[in-house]
Amino acid sequence: MNKIRVVLADDHTILREGVRALLTQTSDIEVVGEASSGEEAIERCAALRPDVIVMDVSMPGLGGFEATLQIRRDHPDVKVVVLTQYDDHEYVRRFMQAGVAGYLLKRSVGRELPGSIRAAARGGLVLDPEIAHEAVRPEPARDLASGSGRYESLTDREKQVLKLVAEGQSNKDIANILDISVKTAMSHREHLMDKLGLHSRTELIHFAIREGVIKVER
Repeated sequence: MNKIRVVLADDHTILREGVRALLTQTSDIEVVGEASSGEEAIERCAALRPDVIVMDVSMPGLGGFEATLQIRRDHPDVKVVVLTQYDDHEYVRRFMQAGVAGYLLKRSVGRELPGSIRAAARGGLVLDPEIAHEAVRPEPARDLASGSGRYESLTDREKQVLKLVAEGQSNKDIANILDISVKTAMSHREHLMDKLGLHSRTELIHFAIREGVIKVER
């Protein structure tokens, strides 16, 4: 029997070790790699081609959502299962729209995780009971002039750049993280600010916070 090959992406070493220890108790799931950032998650998927990647949301550099967009684009056969502390509607909605195979909360998931990974690998959808209602809640019509409408008008790459700029990354840093030229990074930044109607980094940061692109720890 072929084992389900899994990559763990989380910036907390203890969390990864705990999940790995749980999964090693199964006979049909094998952890083939780990990542501590969105960039590493993308690299591991390209190199290892796992069946499932267990993805955190908040990581340094490229976050889980931005990494998911690229993985789903480049490796649509890899199933993404989100494992996070965030249960708010915007995160659930965006990941579901990105085509993830599961959305689970760290505070409630335990020995059910192997079963969730198996279901995702089979092509199913696994949702934490606490957020399941968010996934099926109808979306109100969105005016493009509203915050969420403007955010959805961005390309996947522009969404990645938005997060990095809002986090204070320089054009050179963004170019290195996304493996693009500095000129291309600057172009993406200019285009997204034009689309959003923003004129400064401060406005962009405020927009990113309102939209849940970055979190302000309290």
